[in-house]
Amino acid sequence: MTSVDWTLPDVGTLCGQLEAACLLEAATPKAGNVHPGASFADLDFSDFVASARVVAPILARAGEVGVGTTIRLAAEATQKQVGKNTNLGILLLLAPLAAVPSSQDLTTGIKSVLDALTVEDSRDVFAAIRCLTPGGMGKVDEQDVFQEPTEPLVDIMQLAADRDSIARQYVIGFHDVRSFGVDSLIRWKESGADWRTAIVGSQLDWLAAHPDTLIARKVGVELAQQAAHHAKAVLASGWPHAEGSRLQFGAFDAWLRADGHKRNPGSTADLIAASVFAVLRDRHWTADYLVIN
Repeated sequence: MTSVDWTLPDVGTLCGQLEAACLLEAATPKAGNVHPGASFADLDFSDFVASARVVAPILARAGEVGVGTTIRLAAEATQKQVGKNTNLGILLLLAPLAAVPSSQDLTTGIKSVLDALTVEDSRDVFAAIRCLTPGGMGKVDEQDVFQEPTEPLVDIMQLAADRDSIARQYVIGFHDVRSFGVDSLIRWKESGADWRTAIVGSQLDWLAAHPDTLIARKVGVELAQQAAHHAKAVLASGWPHAEGSRLQFGAFDAWLRADGHKRNPGSTADLIAASVFAVLRDRHWTADYLVIN
């Protein structure tokens, strides 16, 4: 268990919303992920807190400096601060969302941001990936991160969209985040859940409907689908209030953590962070809901 003091930033500012999205996601005891009560051999909650603090002000300038540059600078800052890949997926998701002008809603604004991405953005994103994942993302035939990109970033993401849920967001205008993710968090809040329960509930919703692509990449599609089946079963058990449902959640958590954390649903965690940012940005979640205890 990791004891780390953290405070909620001002969620009335873009920088605060970005930092809070990262902190709230990491602080929630989600199944299979790092949180204050659960670490991996090479990662603990303090790494995510430090990462959130260092990247938020960089992400907040995405509208000024550009999406690709922002992702690269944030990746470099993360590597310098913690020396680990705590947030590559989060950076890929939050930078375009943060670049949407405050005068526009995300649905309207994200299209213009994505349409404006260029080969230079691809070049910066490739550099960010190399910075945080020195081994790359697996060998691919087209647009490998160890080669010079020749296509705009959205076109490159299209090549991976069928096997990577984060790449998919670039192709579908972040629809999964703006619709599924936001709706899930709002629904759990309206059911009376506190923010931690809402985020865990949203994780179960995501895993049940969208098998985690990091699990699929690490240990295969079949195990990702098994994780989806387990998540559906936890929800069907009446989690979090029905008798026995928390035991079922605990068993699911233990199953995800088996085999050296290879079943860590990391892509889902990144999508949740992006969804939390969206509900903070659009004031569906406000400071009075986010009681820290």
